[in-house]
Amino acid sequence: MTLAVLLLLAGVSEAAGRILPLAVRRPGMSRPRVAGLLCAGGLVEGAVFALWPLTTWTLAELVLSSPTTGAGLGWTPQQVAPLLLSAVLAFPLLGPLLHLVLFVGVGAGLVGPLTAATDLGWWGAAGCVAMAGAGLGIAVEAVRRLVVRISAAEVRESGA
Repeated sequence: MTLAVLLLLAGVSEAAGRILPLAVRRPGMSRPRVAGLLCAGGLVEGAVFALWPLTTWTLAELVLSSPTTGAGLGWTPQQVAPLLLSAVLAFPLLGPLLHLVLFVGVGAGLVGPLTAATDLGWWGAAGCVAMAGAGLGIAVEAVRRLVVRISAAEVRESGA
């Protein structure tokens, strides 16, 4: 339960870092719409954070020649706490570089358990973690851009 709450808070915080600057640039957005986008974005971001270890484990199984028999890879509250801090720092003016450094640190925290659970070396495990994180990041960025385009089109239609 604690883990789910931490992941959800990290997701909402990450979404706030993306949505609030958008709301400031578009003063015509209603508060309920911003709140709805924040909740939806928080759930999506939280799900992406939750999927990172699973995606990493899946990539590791694809890389390995022999199937693994371990239970998989998952988050612990100690690993999610820096992720929550990283999400808080997602606000564009508070330091995107620090945000990236914290994400790399959180990803490095996944490398150790993956290395212990598989026959991958440290570099192979780090590659799987990085590829999974980058793939999920690209996917969620594509969804963000799609949502922005759709919402911009709705604003133009309602204003015309």
